[in-house]
Amino acid sequence: MSLFDLTGKVAIVTGGNGGIGLGMAGGLADAGAKVVLAGRNQAKGDAAAATLGRGAVFIAADVTQKAQCLELVAQTVATFGRLDILINNAGIAVRKNPEDYTEEEWHRVMDTNMTSAFLCSQAAYPAMVQAGGGKIINIGSVMSQMAAPHAAPYATSKGAIVQFTRAIATAWAKDNIQANSVLPGWIDTELTVAARTQVPGLNESILARTPAGRWGVPEDLAGIAVFLASRASDFVTGAAIPCDGGFLIRS
Repeated sequence: MSLFDLTGKVAIVTGGNGGIGLGMAGGLADAGAKVVLAGRNQAKGDAAAATLGRGAVFIAADVTQKAQCLELVAQTVATFGRLDILINNAGIAVRKNPEDYTEEEWHRVMDTNMTSAFLCSQAAYPAMVQAGGGKIINIGSVMSQMAAPHAAPYATSKGAIVQFTRAIATAWAKDNIQANSVLPGWIDTELTVAARTQVPGLNESILARTPAGRWGVPEDLAGIAVFLASRASDFVTGAAIPCDGGFLIRS
């Protein structure tokens, strides 16, 4: 069996109905996994699942709510019999100067980006123990490692993702669960299209700093998703791995 073969494995991808989530889900599906996409937009989710084929399904869930995270896992296990892989990808950004955020905006970003990862991981834990182990992949950001003057709550939430990942990696190693975070650079998605208009000169500065000379695309995340979801990464846990075209190493 190939180190990267995911045949017989079952994955949940939150925020999987577009962008990075869908790019990663496509990689898992191509490697043989059964994939459950989770999000709040039923029509968009059904359409995304249809593009994956291979038995992929969409389950509507607000992953900032504990009860809905538990139900998401329960429906997944009821449908496919197990849960092996969780990608916590759901995320939003609000771009303002730090002094201009409302308390509601702060909590909305933190709950969507960080609390959802905690709730989904907690919900998935018993099913992964039952399956004999599992893989948790948390989506951070290069902003967890660098200053982000126009995205204080987003950067804070992504820094927290890295530390949360390390915590569960150590706590659940005894259960054969590996947890790692991926730090995407600037990826061309719905989330970043708005940034180009909201932050003057952003496009030019990103291209100038990225050694690869381009923005990433969601499909650029497919390979790292397969690696971290497969037995190829059985001795990799607690890592924070950039996928950024070299953005972070450029001074």
